[in-house]
Amino acid sequence: MIMSPLTTAPATFPPPSPGVTPPSRARKRIMALIVASLMMMEQIDGTALTTALPAMAGDFHVDIPQTSIALTVYMLGLAALIPASGHVAERFGSRTTLRCAIALFLSGSLLCGWAPSLPVLALARLVQGAGGAMMVPVGRLVILQNVPKSELLSAMAWVMLPATIGPMAGPVLGGVLTSWLSWRWIFYINIPLGLLAIGLTGRFIPQIRAARPPPFDLRGNIVSATGLAGLIFGMEMLTHPGFPPIISAGLLLLAPLCAVAYLRHARGTDHPVLDLSLLRVATFRISVMAGGFTRIATAGIIFLLPSLLQTRFGASAAQSGLITFIAPVGALAMRFAAPRIYRGRGFRAVMCVTCLVLPAACLLLAGFRPGMDMGWLLGLLAINGMGQTLLYTGYNTIAYADMPKTRMGAATSLYSTCQQVMLTMGICLSAGILAAGRAVLPTSWLEQDYTVAFVACALISSMALPILLRLSANAGATISGHDNAITTKKRN
Repeated sequence: MIMSPLTTAPATFPPPSPGVTPPSRARKRIMALIVASLMMMEQIDGTALTTALPAMAGDFHVDIPQTSIALTVYMLGLAALIPASGHVAERFGSRTTLRCAIALFLSGSLLCGWAPSLPVLALARLVQGAGGAMMVPVGRLVILQNVPKSELLSAMAWVMLPATIGPMAGPVLGGVLTSWLSWRWIFYINIPLGLLAIGLTGRFIPQIRAARPPPFDLRGNIVSATGLAGLIFGMEMLTHPGFPPIISAGLLLLAPLCAVAYLRHARGTDHPVLDLSLLRVATFRISVMAGGFTRIATAGIIFLLPSLLQTRFGASAAQSGLITFIAPVGALAMRFAAPRIYRGRGFRAVMCVTCLVLPAACLLLAGFRPGMDMGWLLGLLAINGMGQTLLYTGYNTIAYADMPKTRMGAATSLYSTCQQVMLTMGICLSAGILAAGRAVLPTSWLEQDYTVAFVACALISSMALPILLRLSANAGATISGHDNAITTKKRN
């Protein structure tokens, strides 16, 4: 495939004009917290739902692996519509896009709470995904457009602070609501937070809008969305007993066919919806590839652990939520130490070490059995939370270290799409391994299905290391200040 140079691509979001006063430090911080709150709303919704899957399976009279469609169809909506987020925001303005996206997300939340069956819930989650596809990427883009690269690492720490509270509160809140009220309240709690976000967005988020936006690549979006739908639903349907395998195979075949079609289309299009020429930037490409393997395994753990605790250890939804609560506590402890650590050691050294935490945690979880000391599990989850926070701070920051500011919109769309696809694949793979284990393993080995799934997550996450080793020693130094730290140390 022939990719055009980055310099020939049009600016998705032009830099602010010279006459525009840059936002103050306090306003930047408020903007970061608003964007983080949107991430928190999404993450509370997703992480709370994982603890409720067994209860949902009981209400809808299906097996637990089948309820994974409530997670994957949401991510399908994200992956299919995120590529259009940059175009919509530049045409209608970032503030308007954010407010409409939040309203759409809240509408989906109300439909989810009302859903009488699993198919209706899946459809409502698709509506939520459509809102989320415009909500978080555009919010992140606002930060990238208004914060200098030298301040980006600190800004991301503020962005990730409330976003850390989401995974922390989600499992606990989901477990409590499911045990004491109903899993439907997981969706209803989005309403007050979303309404507050709409008001704050109108007050503090600037209206960034392109004067002459390029034409939208509708054909490319349709082709890419069709391929993603085939991949995600093909994998999802494999976990549903009784679904014709020939249909699943046909859906999976759509993915490579559409990929080839999109590559041909993008080669002859001036403004492709997913600009693959951005992968020429080494730090961006490495973050996408290595982060993809890490996200597959992370999504697997998020899906597997709550159901393991409830089905194998006899924990209630509330108890499993309290146990998994410890991981975000570890993440919160690491949040503000991350900039200092990256400044002292650099992105390459820190990320290569911390990417080994997840596969080690997966292997230890594979050996966890009923009767073992629960304190051991809590300690493992806390360490894993700290490691993943440090690693994801690196992924989400270094991806834009060498990206021209005029290309941030296209980069955010492509990165967010890849991110959601990998998370979706992680859930589908984990659910598929569980379903396959129950169908293939001998009766005496049925309890090893979770073990096999965690080992698979360990193998996948370990594939990030050889990719991260390709980073240069001073990769992302303009963001972390690592090169300045080295120079100062030598002078002293």
